[in-house]
Formats: sequence, structure tokens, C-alpha cells
Amino acid sequence: MVLNNLNYPLDFKFKISTLASDFNITDKNGNYVAYVRQKMFKLKEDVIVFNDESKSKELFRIRANQWIDFNASYSLNDIVDNKNYGRLARKGMRSIWKASYDILDSKDQPKFKIQEDSAWVRVWDSFVGELPIIGMFTGYFLNPSYTVTGIDGKAYFKLKKMPSFFGRRFQLDRMIDIDDEEESLVILSLLMMTLLERARG
Repeated sequence: MVLNNLNYPLDFKFKISTLASDFNITDKNGNYVAYVRQKMFKLKEDVIVFNDESKSKELFRIRANQWIDFNASYSLNDIVDNKNYGRLARKGMRSIWKASYDILDSKDQPKFKIQEDSAWVRVWDSFVGELPIIGMFTGYFLNPSYTVTGIDGKAYFKLKKMPSFFGRRFQLDRMIDIDDEEESLVILSLLMMTLLERARG
């Protein structure tokens, strides 16, 4: 299946009542799009995308291609239609300073890039986050954003961390219409990237 006819912006809202990294995705009208759950205590990261919080139907599965590692890549699979969309690949050492990922299609051809817009937001967040009391509120004023660009150099999507106490809200907006299958490839990649980047702080 493909994720289509989506009403942007989409909101990613993490639950704070569970130990696992779970979040709901809703559209601009508050309608459910999906429920994302990262399996706990896995040596290889394993993420399931369900139709909603009832978890009655699996839609997609995202799995790391190796043991947890800085250069792991993540396979993006459609459970319903039993197909692979492609994979998300983290850009190794460059991600220490500024998050950077490649999105590749099912033929392993580069299609898009995800890049953090400002490295300084991460630097200040890490620094201020260590300060007593003040560090608790960094989620309100130090919020990174990420841009998805195509191999044509155009910006297609923008993901922003929204002000919140626990850094639990992200918002995704589409800037240019694209093919439904490519849109699904990008959104699945952004789901995984959000989990990875939120875990980094």
C-alpha cells in the first residue's frame, strides 16, 4: 500500500506514558494516519507502523540491516503488499556534527537526501541541556529542523521539532507534490530518522 491523499501538515506526537518509543501520526484535521512503535531491547532496531493505536493491522516494517552501529541502514518494507520501498542510510561521521541521511529506492539508487538545517541548534541544545533547571526547557526554544531534497536539488519536505516540554512533537510539511510511492518512501525514512535523532537528544 502507499500513503496517499494526506492532508499536510502531519503531526508526530510521542507518547510519554510508555517506555518504548511510540508516536501517533495525525493529519491537519486530527485524523489518524498511523501509529509507530519501536520494539524495545532489540540489538537490531525494529520499527512497526500500524494503522492506529489499536495495533490491529501492520502496515510497514523498518529494520536495521546490521547490529546497532553508526553506519547502519534501515530497510523500508510494505507489509500489506509485501514489497520493499528502499532504505534509509545514515551518513556516518558527518552525522556527529550535522544530521545527514540518504534515501535510496528499491534498486539502491539515490533518490533524496535529509539534512539538518542548522548544526548550531544541536550544539546549543547539547550545551544548554546540561545546565541545571534551564536544561529542562530546551525543548521550548532549541528545536532542529530537517529538509528533504531530491537529486534535482529541490526541497520537497520540511520536518520541524515543535516546542514542547519533553521534545515530543514534530511536524512534517510537504513543499512539492511527488509520486505516491516516492512520498511513502520519504515518509517512512523520516519516521525512522525522527526516532534516531530524538534518541540522540
